[in-house]
Amino acid sequence: MIPKIFKEVIDLGDGRQISIETGKLAKQAHGSVVVQSGKCMLLCTVVSNYKQSDVDFLPLTVDYREKFAAAGRYPGGFFKREARPSDGEVLTMRLVDRVLRPLFPKDYHSETQVMIQLMSHDDDVMPDAMAGLAASAAIQLTDFPFECAISEVRVGRINGDFILNPTRKQLDESDIDMMVGASKDSVMMVEGEMSEISEEEMVEAIKFAHEAIKIQCAAQEKLAKSVGEKEVREYEPEKEDLDLEKKINDMAYDKVYTVAKSGSSKQERSAAFNEIKENIFSTFSEDELEENEDLISKYYRKSEKEAIRNLTLNQGLRLDGRKTNEIRSIWCEVDYLPSTHGSSIFTRGETQALATVTLGTSRDSNQIDMPSYEGEERFYLHYNFPPFCTGEARPIRGTSRREVGHGNLAQRALKGMVPEDCPYTVRVVSEVLESNGSSSMATVCSGTMALMDAGVQLKKPVSGIAMGLISDPDSGKYAVLSDILGDEDHLGDMDFKVTGTKDGITACQMDIKVKGLSYEILVKALQQARDGRIQILEKLTNTISVPAKEVKPHAPKMVTRIIPNEFIGALIGPGGKVIQELQKETGTTIVINEDPETEEGIVEILGTNQNGIDAVIEKIDSIMFKPDVGSIYEVKVIKVLDFGAVVEYTEAPGNEVLLHVSELAWERTENVTDVVNLGDVFDVKYFGIDSRTRKEKVSRKAILPKPEGFKDRPPRDKNRNRNDGRRNDRKAHRK
Repeated sequence: MIPKIFKEVIDLGDGRQISIETGKLAKQAHGSVVVQSGKCMLLCTVVSNYKQSDVDFLPLTVDYREKFAAAGRYPGGFFKREARPSDGEVLTMRLVDRVLRPLFPKDYHSETQVMIQLMSHDDDVMPDAMAGLAASAAIQLTDFPFECAISEVRVGRINGDFILNPTRKQLDESDIDMMVGASKDSVMMVEGEMSEISEEEMVEAIKFAHEAIKIQCAAQEKLAKSVGEKEVREYEPEKEDLDLEKKINDMAYDKVYTVAKSGSSKQERSAAFNEIKENIFSTFSEDELEENEDLISKYYRKSEKEAIRNLTLNQGLRLDGRKTNEIRSIWCEVDYLPSTHGSSIFTRGETQALATVTLGTSRDSNQIDMPSYEGEERFYLHYNFPPFCTGEARPIRGTSRREVGHGNLAQRALKGMVPEDCPYTVRVVSEVLESNGSSSMATVCSGTMALMDAGVQLKKPVSGIAMGLISDPDSGKYAVLSDILGDEDHLGDMDFKVTGTKDGITACQMDIKVKGLSYEILVKALQQARDGRIQILEKLTNTISVPAKEVKPHAPKMVTRIIPNEFIGALIGPGGKVIQELQKETGTTIVINEDPETEEGIVEILGTNQNGIDAVIEKIDSIMFKPDVGSIYEVKVIKVLDFGAVVEYTEAPGNEVLLHVSELAWERTENVTDVVNLGDVFDVKYFGIDSRTRKEKVSRKAILPKPEGFKDRPPRDKNRNRNDGRRNDRKAHRK
């Protein structure tokens, strides 16, 4: 049976198109689409169980995978099969999840899976920019209780002009790399990196993206209408009891408000809130608790949230007693760890990050091997969030998606400030030791100081701040919160993190939970964030004002030399013998990278001992030494033979040449040792390649005065030799 196919095409306005197709593949899924642009094809399927799960949250899984077959490649490693997701795939999953999750009803708890696969790759199309569109389009074809269509696009900017979904090549020239997720009415998610742009420029980029998203949402709605809109499925809603809700609110609100107003510490506050909750529970019988325990907890949390929000909106106060634009106390320290190449501690309130820097060669770069991208990172940052940092004991099961996402944000914030000519591969590791509000921004701050402590010549220091927003649409009141606490992260209508230098934004991550947030409020929030960033930046630069001029004594020094490809073989030696012995003798690490375009090799020399580095440089100079014809060079006799002496250029040890006995002196020389001996140093003239012997020729006698009356030996008659040979051949033939 021939499938009935439905298709919608979105015009990107510059000759490129995105098509959304359904009806051909994966028809047993509750919804499936193929999204295509150029040769890039994504298959997205969605399924949601009809039975509600026994949990109090939405068990949503967003999975994004890139198949190596899509790019005509084999997976690396011994087992030729795709394994766990790469960091790049995890980051795409997070981008999609953050926009989809808020659009499901809060009381919808059915197991839901969104699976997106790259089935065909195109070098000119970045697939992650279409993943959100694919996920939303598939959901629109289902009966899921999902609020509205959304989409995500990437924004770039070249020479002041915004570009929608730029190619990777265009992105290399762009000063903005921003992903924006939105519905027709509201922007919901922003994440990206920038080259020190202003707050106003960032908002303009968001507006540009939103206009494109509106078109993509309309195309999804049109496709769903063509297929046939489905009735939204019925599901068992959460139990509600309005009388119980009012009772809990009456018991909790004023008491929570009083505790919230006290400005106590996190531990004191938590203990006080727990006491209020336990007192409320104690007023109910065992039978009532057995029947309504979950509802009581839910209504208490709702009252707690309402009281804390109203405290901020009405009195401008926050849980720890700060005003809305105040930043917690900060202390910093550098060079804390004696054996690392660079280290720092950044503590802001009850959040603390310890950062370390390690310097290495290109061999230590982070290799990226994905179907959609192959390359390496010479600067990368890893972020660790152990359970003890929040006073918890829980299982440790590898790197979480959250750790990957927070580390990526901090990496994007800093990488633009690492100079292009930095010879090192640089790894930053952030260990979060305490957390109560934005450990990712603490990572940016500690990372900046650790890099400067390590002697990495940052163009400018970078700081970061986490912001929040609480608003009341009915009254029109709103409050922008600087340097939010962990508790405030869940209370607000928007939370966003902004990093930058004194001159502009370098990275951002934003989640907007309230509909129709005005751009006016967004600009105000970003400007308040800038004031906070500058204040934090002053704390960093008071601790370490400029990068260390040199790396630490125990840190490796890096020197790079460029050599023509023709000399690489001589430096490596047969079977790597020369380079291995050189590394062993000098205590250095030598890495050679060939550039086929320039036909040159880049030699990286890494070592803690300057004498060892100098020895390697001397060896390279020796290998590359090329004497000029007609020039005079000092040489040393290193071997005496019957027919001459082997001499070594003193300015290029290891470069040897034969000084023939006939070139020692003008007079006839019977024994080489009559003229020179082992270890003698003298000058010779270089004549280049001898046409007769096809070997390099040098002469000592050429720079000596010719003895008076000396007669040169007459040149050999080449024709005579040839004729004598012919006569001998004829005689032999007659015999």
